[in-house]
Amino acid sequence: MGYREKYDEWLTSTYFDADTKAELKEIESNEKEIEDRFYKDLEFGTAGLRGVIGAGTNRMNIYTVRKATQGLANYIAKKEAKAQGVAIAYDSRRMSPEFADEAALCLAANGIKAYVFESLRPTPELSFAVRKLGCIAGINITASHNPPEYNGYKVYWEDGAQITPPHDKGIMDEVKAVTDFATVKTMAKEAAKEAGLYEVIGADVDDAYIAELKKQVLHQDAIDQVQKDLKIVYSPLHGTGNIPARRVLRELGFENVYVVKEQELPDGEFPTVSYPNPEAEEAFELGLKLAKEVDADLVLATDPDADRLGVYVKDTKSGEYKVLTGNMSGCLLAEYEISQRQALKGLPDDGCLIKTIVTSNMADAIAKAYNLRLIEVLTGFKYIGQQILGFETTGKGEYVFGFEESYGCLIGTHARDKDAIVATMALCEAAAYYKTQGKTLWDAMIDMYNKYGYYKDSIQSITMKGIEGLKKIQSILETLRNNPPVKVGEYEVLKARDYEAETIKDLATGEVTTTGLPKSNVLYYDLTDDAWLCVRPSGTEPKVKFYYGIKGVSLGDADAKSEALGKAVLEMIDKML
Repeated sequence: MGYREKYDEWLTSTYFDADTKAELKEIESNEKEIEDRFYKDLEFGTAGLRGVIGAGTNRMNIYTVRKATQGLANYIAKKEAKAQGVAIAYDSRRMSPEFADEAALCLAANGIKAYVFESLRPTPELSFAVRKLGCIAGINITASHNPPEYNGYKVYWEDGAQITPPHDKGIMDEVKAVTDFATVKTMAKEAAKEAGLYEVIGADVDDAYIAELKKQVLHQDAIDQVQKDLKIVYSPLHGTGNIPARRVLRELGFENVYVVKEQELPDGEFPTVSYPNPEAEEAFELGLKLAKEVDADLVLATDPDADRLGVYVKDTKSGEYKVLTGNMSGCLLAEYEISQRQALKGLPDDGCLIKTIVTSNMADAIAKAYNLRLIEVLTGFKYIGQQILGFETTGKGEYVFGFEESYGCLIGTHARDKDAIVATMALCEAAAYYKTQGKTLWDAMIDMYNKYGYYKDSIQSITMKGIEGLKKIQSILETLRNNPPVKVGEYEVLKARDYEAETIKDLATGEVTTTGLPKSNVLYYDLTDDAWLCVRPSGTEPKVKFYYGIKGVSLGDADAKSEALGKAVLEMIDKML
C-alpha cells in the first residue's frame, strides 16, 4: 500500500478518531507532507520509537504507541512472562501522560499488569523501578533532549537496561508483525484498575531510589565540612530532574542549591531554550547568569528525562566558568570515584571501567592507572548495562564505573541506564571533597590533564531531514566503507574498523581481525598520536555524526590540534556531499 492509500485509509476508517482526521484533512493539498507522514511506519528501532508528534504512520501518536505496545505484549506472552508486569514512566513532553496511559491500557487488555508512575519521573528511576518491582519490561515515554515537537518510547527489559539482543530483535519483529491497527487491543482505564491490571506507583519507589543513590556517597565528611560554603546552581531544563535532584542534595546536607526559576517547572514547550540539551550553550545562559549573581562553584543542568548532565565549573584563578564536555565530566567523575574508592575501600581485582567506542581515550589511561580492565562497547548505554548483567550472571568482573561521551554516566548498579541524578549528587560531592583540599573542580580537571595528557574530543553533526536526507546519510557511510581514508588531516590512519562488517583492518600489514562487538553501522579509524575518528548515523535524529579526539601536551596545544582535525573532517564531508 502506497503512502496515498494509507493517508486515505486514515481519513475514512472508523478506527481513527475525529481529531486525527481533522489534522490530516488540513494537509490534503500538501503532497510532500502527506508523503513524509505515510511513506513508512515510524521505525521501532533497537530501543523503541522516536519521532515528531502528529497523525500518520511515520509519527508519534496514540495509534503508533498502541501498535508498538501490542508488539511488546505479544513478545512478553511468548516468553510466558505476562504475570511479571511492566513499569511505565514518562517525562514533561507533549502527550507524554497520554502515551503512557495508551501503553498501559494496551498491556492491560493483553492481561499484563502496568505499574504507572503517578507523575513524571526520570529515566534512571524507571530503570530502577523495573528491577525493584520484578517487572519483565519497562516503558519510558520520552524523547530525551530532542526539540519540543518530538516524543519517544523506550523499552527496557527485566535487567533494567534498554533492550539488547536477542530481545530487541524479537520485539522489533513482533511490532512489525502488527500490520492492522484495528487488531491492537485496548480497554477502559477504570476497567483496567478494577481488574488489577493498572496500578499507580510513586513515593515508595522514589524513596527506595533515593536511598540507593545515597549509598554511593564516599565522602559525607567533606560534605559536612563545606555544606554551608559550596554554592550550586541547578536547572532541570523544564524536565523531570527538579524534585529528585534537589531532594538528594538536600538530604545529603547541601545548603546552597539555587534553582534556575525560569526553567524549574515541567513544560513540554521548553520556552527558555530552542533545544533542551545540556550540551547546548544556550541551555546555560540563565544558569550562568544566576551563578555570577550568587558566586556559584558549579552550574548543573539535566536534560528533560534526567539521564544526562551538563556542567560548568568556576575557575577561581580567572573568575570564568569553564564548560565541561561529557567526556570531561565523565573522566572527572571516573577519576574521583575510582581514586577515592581505592583509598577508602580498595578496588576489586576484577574491576572494570566501561566506555563506548566514541568516548575519550582518557578513559583508557584512567583504567590503566588503576589497573582496571577497560571494556569498550557500542554507542548506547544499554551496552554498558548489558556488561553489568554479564558480570552478575557469570560472577566474573565487577562494575566500577561506566560512561559515554553524550553526557551520561552511572555510579553504582541501582539502575542500568545513565543517571543524571546520581551524577549530580556525585559531582557536588566531588566539588565538596576538592574544596576541602583547597581546590576547585577545574583545578581537579587540570590535575587530571597533567597526569594523563591533554585529551580533547569533539563532534561534527550533519543534519539531513526527509527521504533525500536519509539517502545522503547512507551514501556517506557507503563511500567511506568502500573507500576508507588513509589520512585525515595530518594524521595517518593506522586501523580501519567496520562494525557492520565486524572487521578491523591494519592498514600497514593488511591483517584483518574481528571487532568482537555486535554488528552496527559504524566506521572507526585509529589515527597516529593517539587520535581517532568515528562516523555513525544518529539512532534518534536525522543526522550523521563525526566524532574525533586528539591528545595534546597543553590546553592550547590540544585546542589547536582539535581545531585542525575538525577542519579536516569538515573538508572530508564536503567532498562527499
